[in-house]
Amino acid sequence: MNRFLRIFGAAAVTLSLWSAPTADAAAGKTVYLKDFLAPGDAERDAVPAVRAALEHCLEVGASRLVLPGGTLRMLPDRAAERYQYISNNSEGMKRIAFDLRGLRDFEIDGAGTELLFSGFVSPFSIEECERIEIHDLKIDYTRTFHSEGIVRAAGDGWLEVSFPGEYRCEEVNGCLHFYDERGTDYPYSNLLEFDAVRREPAFRAHDYWIAGGTIPARRCGDGNWRIYRPDLKAAVGNVMVFGATARLNPGFTIADSRGVTLRDVALYHCGGMGVIAQRSRDIALERMVVTPAPGKDRMVSITADATHYVNCGGYIRMIDCVFENQKDDATNIHGLYMAVERVEAPDRALLRWCNSGQYGVDFLREGMEVELVDNRTVAAYARRTVKSVRRLNSVYTEVTFTEPLPDGTAPKHVVAADEGYPDVEIRGCRMRGNRARGLLLGSRGRIVVEDNYFHIAGAAILFEGDANYWFEQSGVRDVVIRGNLFENGNYGCPSWGAACIAVGSGIPDRTGARYHRNILVEGNTFRVSDPRIVHIYSVDGFRFTRDNVIEHTDEYPCAQEEAEAFVVDQCDRVEIESPEYGKGNRQHEK
Repeated sequence: MNRFLRIFGAAAVTLSLWSAPTADAAAGKTVYLKDFLAPGDAERDAVPAVRAALEHCLEVGASRLVLPGGTLRMLPDRAAERYQYISNNSEGMKRIAFDLRGLRDFEIDGAGTELLFSGFVSPFSIEECERIEIHDLKIDYTRTFHSEGIVRAAGDGWLEVSFPGEYRCEEVNGCLHFYDERGTDYPYSNLLEFDAVRREPAFRAHDYWIAGGTIPARRCGDGNWRIYRPDLKAAVGNVMVFGATARLNPGFTIADSRGVTLRDVALYHCGGMGVIAQRSRDIALERMVVTPAPGKDRMVSITADATHYVNCGGYIRMIDCVFENQKDDATNIHGLYMAVERVEAPDRALLRWCNSGQYGVDFLREGMEVELVDNRTVAAYARRTVKSVRRLNSVYTEVTFTEPLPDGTAPKHVVAADEGYPDVEIRGCRMRGNRARGLLLGSRGRIVVEDNYFHIAGAAILFEGDANYWFEQSGVRDVVIRGNLFENGNYGCPSWGAACIAVGSGIPDRTGARYHRNILVEGNTFRVSDPRIVHIYSVDGFRFTRDNVIEHTDEYPCAQEEAEAFVVDQCDRVEIESPEYGKGNRQHEK
């Protein structure tokens, strides 16, 4: 009994209210969360019970935790806490509800449970784990990290907006601020208009970036709010989304792990990326749904990318998933570049992170093969093996190599891993209604994108990579895009993509640069009001086959009537066969 008292002390629940796990449950390696929930915990705060149950799972070597069904309220007050550096999200001290660090061969059976979070808390952290499966659950928040209001009137340099009760508003020093029921501030840094009827970013809408994180405002007599900015425009009846300033609480953080499967998980909201994986391998998402919570009339699901993978290996599989109305891309798969600050010795260089979203995210290790890249051409000119790594702080790292650096290695050149690229399979997924792009593909493993549906405000598929701003390593080598339906894309901000399938790599000197290679586009259907189908540069090996079908629609205004369907610049071995026009391929409809 002393063992259970220790567990219960950690959970801060009295023994008299506790129903102890049965001996049979421990012996069968299955633990039931209901055995750790005191009466009323599900409605008040189930996080202490979750902590106690997970500690017990570690202690007895359990292989399975079963949730009780129904709804569990999840508060940050007694959650686990750890400082985390999470690529492309905000670093900081995180409260974590399900902290699975160190678990092996472990399953969480959600049994249809809805986890209803309040405040600044991250649902799941999967670090240093192996063979983890999480399935059959829903995740939502009582108050979103962003805020949404309906445009009721518009004038020269002002909008009048009404906010549902979920978004408590106050005027502070003449500016609009948002709070939750506990008085917690929800800062914002951008505005974006959404079409209330189509439930997607408004036609040709763009981000309004807000200096200082607030906008001048005053409350009107009817309870609406009038906000002011000289260039502010929106259609009456549309929804203005006030985007969260930071990406504080991703849904699932996966780090230094292998063999992670998320299946039949519905993620209605979180305060960052939905799934962010770094330095991990063998990740599968099956029937994962990212969409606004049913019945709550929200426009936006989560505050950033639905999924994001950084320096991962093995395989990445996303099968039969839905990614809708998130505030950024459906996925981004890439490595990281660290910049050379200076060469300190023939075999040693001081490297630094140049993008604050990567601070503290280590990827270099002893014995790793790396490439040295000219930041102007983004071309690798040498490869070396890491002998030792000395991390100075979250920004600077000193690396010694087994051989001298080549002549010409200079500041602003970049270093990236040259091993372990993941094979990627994205099949049967539905992507629509979100800001920006669909798939940002940057793995040098084999990539197959097949039988998906895209209705994206910008480019549906973008091949990126950049060594001067985002510092994201890309350079695909083997891509098949087959059997997809691309429907009426590129209706949003022009900067979100030059075509349905496009290259967006930041290459200052494209002369001779051939960053992406071997891309095959076959058997797809393009139903488009915007004529831009392909826009590529710095590619070696691109083929667009005759069996692709292009249908022209008038469902959206065309802002690019004179644009060319195919733009190819500074590429080698490009073959664009005359596609079929006007023959719809009904098997691709979703």
